[in-house]
Amino acid sequence: MERTDVNTLGEFGLIEHLTRDFPLRQPSTIKGVGDDAAVIDNGGLCTVVSTDMLVEGIHFDLAYVPLKHLGYKSVVVNLSDIYAMNAFPRQITVSIAISNRFSVEALDELYAGIRAACDTYGVDLVGGDTSSSPKGLTISVTAIGQCEKEKLVYRSGAKAGDLICITGDLGGAYLGLQLLEREKRIWQENPGVQPDLEGQKYAIGRQLKPEARKDMIETFRQNGLKPTAMIDVSDGLASDLFHICKQSKVGALLEESGVPIHQEAQLLALKFKLDPITCALNGGEDYELLFTIDPKDVEKVRFLPDIYIAGEILEAKDGIKLNTKGGNLHDLKAQGWVHF
Repeated sequence: MERTDVNTLGEFGLIEHLTRDFPLRQPSTIKGVGDDAAVIDNGGLCTVVSTDMLVEGIHFDLAYVPLKHLGYKSVVVNLSDIYAMNAFPRQITVSIAISNRFSVEALDELYAGIRAACDTYGVDLVGGDTSSSPKGLTISVTAIGQCEKEKLVYRSGAKAGDLICITGDLGGAYLGLQLLEREKRIWQENPGVQPDLEGQKYAIGRQLKPEARKDMIETFRQNGLKPTAMIDVSDGLASDLFHICKQSKVGALLEESGVPIHQEAQLLALKFKLDPITCALNGGEDYELLFTIDPKDVEKVRFLPDIYIAGEILEAKDGIKLNTKGGNLHDLKAQGWVHF
């Protein structure tokens, strides 16, 4: 029997391969696999569902991730997918698989973080499952949201001439991870050495305690703005822009000068001898929103806080390009998080 390594397909190729023979049978299923969340029409309001799994040693390292922060983050990364559909999360379920090295007190810490996220975002924990595991900790969270059918935003709605917008700033979470990994290596070599995080509260916070952009979805509603396409920046700006372009069958021109990077992130990147724009394009885990708007809505966006216009959607034949600050045009490459 032929054996194909999953690495040859990658995460999204594997998902497409495994789900290609699953037709949508129910009239109430509006959107299945392939976006930030699935959409189910319940009449009046649609239910929006997303699920994510975090595996110890793959997605987090307990050498430097406190369990309370992990619980908080495991919820936030799922809520971010619901917001990326222009919807609001209402409930979550949490399932965990644990090895015998985790005590009740340790799990109390984990769930204190989950509870803090529920309090912050106003969602209810309504179920889940627990299981033993031969090794480590696995967390699976499902987020359930609601949205009016006409206000839902998919990855597939961008069209040539639309403007590319980004919320917040990018690259900080990746740089926070580099700092934590560096201190872990130093500690492994010299267990008596205390970590030196250099006062980098911003970058460490972006990695350990990210926030989902609930405020932006509320701002869109208040200003009568509906993006034409949207995705949350979890795998890296370049990768996630590719997702929008693939689903929308378009190209894009991204302006380096339009990509927002926090000043502290820029300085930390230079300290690590990294290019700040490379960190912003490929770092991931920022959980900001990447979205496109119709040009006629530019006045609605221009004066809104924490939103940056970073480029334009092109025809598919024009490809996906990066225009550097030096005026050079390059093919953009998606080099973000690789799941396999």
